[in-house]
Amino acid sequence: MSKFRNHVQLIGNIGDDPAITNLESGKKVARFQMATNERYKNSKGETVQNTDWHSIVAWGKTAEIVEQYVTKGREVGITGKLKSRHFETKEGTMRYITEVVAHEILLLGNRS
Repeated sequence: MSKFRNHVQLIGNIGDDPAITNLESGKKVARFQMATNERYKNSKGETVQNTDWHSIVAWGKTAEIVEQYVTKGREVGITGKLKSRHFETKEGTMRYITEVVAHEILLLGNRS
């Protein structure tokens, strides 16, 4: 039952090339945006497409896979968990962010 707690699965397309950071500890972190699309018919019978954008963070080996194989436009599947955090800007405004911390990535479709 614990595997169902805070579990996210997404399939979508990468919005831009991932930003890779090499930390002093030797670990890597990859950050990127991912778009998921939902299509449905409205009350008039017209097909409507809704796109949601998700902030994705990958660490360690998963970040290395992202660095090597993931580029803008690539279709991928992600499993992970939601993580929320906040920070204060230089202007003193609090910003809140919810990200998906990716545990696994599945490369789908063709390489761009």
